[in-house]
Amino acid sequence: MTDSTSKLLVAVLKGGRSGEREVSLNTGAQVAAALLEGGHDVVEIDAGDEDFIARIEAAVPDVAFICLHGRFGEDGTVQGLLELLGIPYVGSGVLASALAMDKVMSKHVFACMGIPTPEYAALRRDEAWDVEEIARTLGPKTVVKPANEGSAIGVTIAHSPSELPRAIDTAFERDDSVLVEKFIGGIEVTVGIIGNRELLALPTLEVVPEHEFYDYESKYVPGMSRHIVPARIDESLRGECQKLSIETHRVLGCRDMSRTDMIVTEDGRVYVLEVNTIPGMTSTSLLPEAARAAGIEFPELCGRLVGYAVE
Repeated sequence: MTDSTSKLLVAVLKGGRSGEREVSLNTGAQVAAALLEGGHDVVEIDAGDEDFIARIEAAVPDVAFICLHGRFGEDGTVQGLLELLGIPYVGSGVLASALAMDKVMSKHVFACMGIPTPEYAALRRDEAWDVEEIARTLGPKTVVKPANEGSAIGVTIAHSPSELPRAIDTAFERDDSVLVEKFIGGIEVTVGIIGNRELLALPTLEVVPEHEFYDYESKYVPGMSRHIVPARIDESLRGECQKLSIETHRVLGCRDMSRTDMIVTEDGRVYVLEVNTIPGMTSTSLLPEAARAAGIEFPELCGRLVGYAVE
């Protein structure tokens, strides 16, 4: 096993072609700086460039650190490429990445495995759907999401059935598959998981967005959300959130790291919303902040992740 203190050549893959390109460039730059501080050699490669595959092959890295968010990065595609190239990489494999990225498919898995998650309806562009039926099943207030976008891109809260058609149309502008979810009010909590054979659940982190929900601006603009560690919930509920995060990590087959987003209701129920296999690694990101609360500074976190990838 190679530990995180061994000097390696790490290819940091950043940028890409998704709607989260700018965030990915920022994540990649900060990860690269942390790895250099930790004593590794680094080559930064923009996966949005036409020759990025040739650049990866020419670099002959020991390991790749994928800092790509959203499509063509977090969805199993780049993971499959690296598998074909025979290059170890940080993060989950092809199947786990694809399942976690697809909100509809991951919800199906959660429902089948008994993981508590809000009731939902899965819509496809080529199939008919009925607003009244959705409202009867899920209630008047719903959350509508394109299945395969990250960072809350294309997400809308429909406060009444009358707002639902427009919300669904907005989601269909981004994807052929759409998730409509029952709105569950409560405290937004996220828990990061790191490790492979032995999993470490990081401290619970409560998100308090300035907007109605934790949208793109809340995630990436400093001052648009507050992060509270540990979350302001009972100790038993913190433990339940950590337990569920480990369970979702294992159920989807994740490795190295993940971050599970949840809602904790006033009556003490915990609902899993989604799992992120490549959480943000910027100055406002949640996983590094939770790791810091556990005594793991950012360079050490990045070093650990590289170590997990080459175990």
